[in-house]
Amino acid sequence: MNDILELGARDLTAQIARGAVSCEEVMRATLARVDDVNDTLNAIVSLRNADDLLSAARRADMAGERGPLHGLPVAVKDLADVRGLPTSQGSPLFAGQVADHDDLHVARMRAAGAIPVGKTNTPEFGLGSHTYNPVHGVTANPYDTSLSCGGSSGGAAVALAARMLCVADGSDMMGSLRNPAGWNNVYGMRPSWGLIPGEPEGDSFLQQLSTRGPMARSPSDLALLLHVMAGPDRRLPFAMPGFAAAAPEADADGARIGWLGDWGGALPFEPGILDLCERALTVLADLGCVIDPLPAPFGRDALWESWTVLRNWGVAAVLSPLLEEAGAAARLKPEALWEIKRGRALSAMDVHAASVTRSQWYRSAAALFDRYDALALPTAQVWPFALEKAWPDRIAGQDMDTYHRWMEVVIPASLAGLPAVAVPAGFGIDGRPMGMQLIGRHGDDARLLRLAEAFHDATNWPQAHPPDDTAIRAYSR
Repeated sequence: MNDILELGARDLTAQIARGAVSCEEVMRATLARVDDVNDTLNAIVSLRNADDLLSAARRADMAGERGPLHGLPVAVKDLADVRGLPTSQGSPLFAGQVADHDDLHVARMRAAGAIPVGKTNTPEFGLGSHTYNPVHGVTANPYDTSLSCGGSSGGAAVALAARMLCVADGSDMMGSLRNPAGWNNVYGMRPSWGLIPGEPEGDSFLQQLSTRGPMARSPSDLALLLHVMAGPDRRLPFAMPGFAAAAPEADADGARIGWLGDWGGALPFEPGILDLCERALTVLADLGCVIDPLPAPFGRDALWESWTVLRNWGVAAVLSPLLEEAGAAARLKPEALWEIKRGRALSAMDVHAASVTRSQWYRSAAALFDRYDALALPTAQVWPFALEKAWPDRIAGQDMDTYHRWMEVVIPASLAGLPAVAVPAGFGIDGRPMGMQLIGRHGDDARLLRLAEAFHDATNWPQAHPPDDTAIRAYSR
């Protein structure tokens, strides 16, 4: 593998800027890497023509530096529009439809000098944390290609881990930037809600569960891409100011972290996950952090009820119009139909009651942040599971009553719109990766990244333990 593909975004753009490597060389190396491993992993889909990409790279070389992502190949999660590329959302209903514009965050990445090379794979409509769909197929975990890579930003996480990209965008409603980061030994960040604007279309006031966010192999590169993606848009309400481009300085000494573990015994986990995350917390303790185990700060059932009501309502609002097309229901994944059915059955007062619970949880979390700089939880309740399995239906003797119950550990941050950085926690059973969430108060994204950077400096998991290329190429589905 070309050594330049081991570089992060900041180092690679610095080399381009001083002429140590050209944009064309970076693109050639990227295309060679994609050709080498992507047939097995299936992380990047709708790849653009190689000659067109090389021409774009040569134009970037002639144009000179345009922005903080100048000359970097990027692939965009296939829920977002990239001008000239298909946006399937993993659904047969949209397969082959080519976008005529860039979504807002894509336009910002392009303006910063990035060169879109294709899309990254995702579950159908981003529903579920296992990246498979009937349009592009399943994406494999580079650490064990018989296992799931998570999702819904699974293609992005795999492309990073396998050195096809150095930064990637994603989105996160229910852990979609955090679970795949943990399962692929990279970093993913769900920013404070409102820091990265959504699309200026449809409803801009009521739906506040999902957000775009960055993925990378270091917190420093998370911050760089967050800088590009963040900032207000005059067409949208609830905007936060932009985010500084500077690399975060490692800062952990004296930070107080509340370890929420299994939420006071309420959440089931597969064996070894909590132990691995507790070992990761000892790294932070060695850096000067104070780690306090905490009891459950809010009722599990109340959080779950609030979450499912608001999620059902939000998904149904977006997907219900699809059912107006004859025969569409038969072409949608069962989980999408389940969300739509439940969402349509809700009353306005059901949604209001869920929002009241959500508000109560936000106030409870705010009280915790009077004492703590961050809260910690695992990124998932199970280890990466077999590709052939749709979703885990049982954990530690407890049946899972929905397709996403096994990801319950991510909803505290999502429901309150809090920033959360998924950091690699190391490797457990059979060498499977796992991650840990560091969750901060709303608007404290920079502080959270400084803490993550200190952890990264002490562990360097993505660089110290890349996937085994021989195992990747030997696998054939």
